[in-house]
Amino acid sequence: MYSQSIKKLISLFSKLPTVGPRTAARFVFYLVKLSQEEIDELADSIKNIKRDIKICSSCFKTFDASEKSNLCPICSNNGRNKELLCVVEKEPDLITIENTKTYKGLYFILGGTVNLKKDNEIRIEELKKKIENSNFKEIIIATNPTTEGEATALLIERTLAPYNITMTRLGRGLPVGGELEYADSETLESAFKGRK
Repeated sequence: MYSQSIKKLISLFSKLPTVGPRTAARFVFYLVKLSQEEIDELADSIKNIKRDIKICSSCFKTFDASEKSNLCPICSNNGRNKELLCVVEKEPDLITIENTKTYKGLYFILGGTVNLKKDNEIRIEELKKKIENSNFKEIIIATNPTTEGEATALLIERTLAPYNITMTRLGRGLPVGGELEYADSETLESAFKGRK
């Protein structure tokens, strides 16, 4: 039997996305082997994360709290194409696309996907407000090619249809069931060029 401290940590780690009890237990026993200094550094980083970051008021990307603006460096960059908006599920998707250095427009992070089994907490209303307050000529729907990603893309298309803005989807250079976060830059570049 595990001690109460270990059980509690396993329970807490198990709440993280894609982490089950076995992986959580591995994390805990890895931590047990660390020095006190390493544990303190990790604990301080976790404790201070809310203090050290801001969330962009326009796209919902996290950025350094020391910035004076409420906009992330991407949204505040005047060199970006303000007529293009790429809608992604989560921040790692944005980072992956940004690392290709192919896309030069703005972003919007939904915060997840449509989940057919439980209430949806994606930012559809915020997306509508962003569209209403901007002059976008094209919306690129860059959801993952998963069942949930496809359902989310359809919801976006239906929701934004009244705005009469061109909507495109990434080309099928991405594997069905895959995640943008793990796609290589050549595949993503091809997907952007082949969007329709």
